[in-house]
Amino acid sequence: MTLEQVNSKLAFIEALLFVSKDPVEPSRIMDFLEIKEIGEFEEILKGLENSYLDPQNKRGITLKRCANGLQLATHPDFHDALKDFFTVRHSSKLSLASLETLAIIAYRQPVTLAEISDLRGVNSCTPVKNLLQKKLIKITGRKKVPGLPALYATSKEFLIYFGLNDLAQLPSLEELTELFEEKEQPSLFQKGESSVDPAPSGE
Repeated sequence: MTLEQVNSKLAFIEALLFVSKDPVEPSRIMDFLEIKEIGEFEEILKGLENSYLDPQNKRGITLKRCANGLQLATHPDFHDALKDFFTVRHSSKLSLASLETLAIIAYRQPVTLAEISDLRGVNSCTPVKNLLQKKLIKITGRKKVPGLPALYATSKEFLIYFGLNDLAQLPSLEELTELFEEKEQPSLFQKGESSVDPAPSGE
């Protein structure tokens, strides 16, 4: 493959990731570009990664590998400035109830609403609905018990939100709390302590 061909494929990959809302699986790109060897693809990809990591030519975006795919994302150095520019409000954060519920689902999935509520010690219908609306969780089936309750698990959007490639990369519960910028809240599921919802309704 000539240098011109490599640069052409590299430019296409960059354009593809730029317009794609979701991470793109490497296999799809390889099939389209008729690249047979993963080593050849990774070599092309390395050129794109290096262009974003060049300290002499600082870039505002970076190449991420998440949800078993590739995605362009803003460089971490600019996160705070971008938040200020777009005036992201504190209210956009998840509530403690939703955070607790999401953590239970992430680490116990698949899990039913009754099981979530039992672990939290409060009805968790509202936070589950909120998480479904935000597409951070999904219904994966029905548990084979009386009533056939829905089983909840994390979604692809959950992986994208946290920048994870798969569930094996899940952070600790403490790190999960920090990622949601709820550092002022107590650690979740501490031994010997029950989770207390600040709102009687479980919201």
